[in-house]
Amino acid sequence: MSFAVVVVLHRSAPELAALLASMRRHGPWPARLVVADAGPDDGGAALAREHGADVLELRDNPGFGAANNAALARVHEPVTALLNPDCEVLDGALGTLAAIAAAAPRALHVPRLIEAGGGVQRSAHPLPGTVGALLPALVHPPVLPAGLRVRAEPHRAERPRTVGWAIAACLAADTRLLRELGPFDPAIHLFAEDMDLGLRARSRGVPTVLHPAVRVRHAGGHSTLRGGEPYARLARRRHDVVRARRGAAAAALDDAAQALTFATRSAARAVLGRPSDRERAQLAAVRSVRRG
Repeated sequence: MSFAVVVVLHRSAPELAALLASMRRHGPWPARLVVADAGPDDGGAALAREHGADVLELRDNPGFGAANNAALARVHEPVTALLNPDCEVLDGALGTLAAIAAAAPRALHVPRLIEAGGGVQRSAHPLPGTVGALLPALVHPPVLPAGLRVRAEPHRAERPRTVGWAIAACLAADTRLLRELGPFDPAIHLFAEDMDLGLRARSRGVPTVLHPAVRVRHAGGHSTLRGGEPYARLARRRHDVVRARRGAAAAALDDAAQALTFATRSAARAVLGRPSDRERAQLAAVRSVRRG
């Protein structure tokens, strides 16, 4: 199966070294590796060239989405995997995902993302802005019936299933389909670009499919969260994307679900005597977006 891998860097040399080592160990090596370095030169571009990559140096940092789009323009292979540098492959997952994408070219395909500690990452999500999203915000998901819990938390699925959207840390699809979709909106410099992609794809009849048996390790936030979690920007970007792609009513419902989720989590942690600073900051950010 001939496929390409696209990786965007931003001060990511150490993460890229670990990713490339894991790819060498587990294969198959992609027919083409395209690396876009959108940060200051920290040696990542040189490291990528040592591994045979086609490298773009975008020192003006056009944004994660625009950098991915520029790298995708250099791909000739029928299937492309978009891969964050803070991922590591654990087996032949990239080849498996590429083969799945070749067999089902009118879909976006994502693996199960595994955290560094071995837990399942909350990487696949239901469609935002629905009444159903209020249920897991009010009821602790583990006490929901199995069918409802998987709908509320699709990242826990054990069989392939369509999801509302997924984190694009690792995503494979037909190259022509990705170009048709963008894949990313270049106007989004950072945050929620993967949600935007999933919602735009869905509006065109292109589903996002989670494949739980295919696993990739993902550290997460290696570049974007170095200065702390930007709660206000995250809440604003999510609201704007849902409103743009699903309408004002859906955005209001999603804001309500987010607020209820953070409020109930904060209350639960307080009852248990655990710190809830993060949840209270997330709640304050959502409320600020609604007031704005």
